[in-house]
Amino acid sequence: MPIRLEHLLSGRIGVLAEAGHRSAIFKTAVDGPCRLEREGLAGDQQADRRWHGGPERALLHYPAEHYATWRAELPAFSADFVVGAFGENLSTHGLSEDTVYIGQRFRLGSALIEVSQPRRPCWKLDHRFDRPGFSRTVEATRRSGWLYRVLETGSVRAGDEFIAAGDTPGAPSVREVWDAWLRTPPDPRLDAFMAATPTLAAVWRQAFAQRRH
Repeated sequence: MPIRLEHLLSGRIGVLAEAGHRSAIFKTAVDGPCRLEREGLAGDQQADRRWHGGPERALLHYPAEHYATWRAELPAFSADFVVGAFGENLSTHGLSEDTVYIGQRFRLGSALIEVSQPRRPCWKLDHRFDRPGFSRTVEATRRSGWLYRVLETGSVRAGDEFIAAGDTPGAPSVREVWDAWLRTPPDPRLDAFMAATPTLAAVWRQAFAQRRH
């Protein structure tokens, strides 16, 4: 069954929580086609470019299925768990951290994108959902989503099909990267494998390599 982009989302910098933190985590649906450049969707903003955006974090994909799980686990906060709440650009059913692999490529619209890394949940999720420590919960569950680099720019829109473009034999899934990173104690063999995975974003490869020494 084809997997289609159900929601294409973009956001502009606003104010997050009473502390006045600047963030573009609040995403809303884009109507019609949108240009996808090397560093992301045209018009999509990031407040802190040290940790968000850029060529290795051009797009955030978050599975829509996760929202039902969060609502079931945290019913008192169910109204908060709606598409776009995790700051994602791409929302689908049928893809997950278990089934998506580092280096996996998709043709989406006229663009070509490649999975680069798991999404590292940050403290802004704590403020977004008004739950201290929620980012750690997201990390522990591995329901983080993942990021893409853009190999070929183009135009994308809701309804576009995710068309697999090549194989990734031997590559780790997004979940397997998390499993290796959160393993206690670390497994030197897994760390070496992740550090040597060429399509894994450099920041992750370096982190795995440094932990081996």
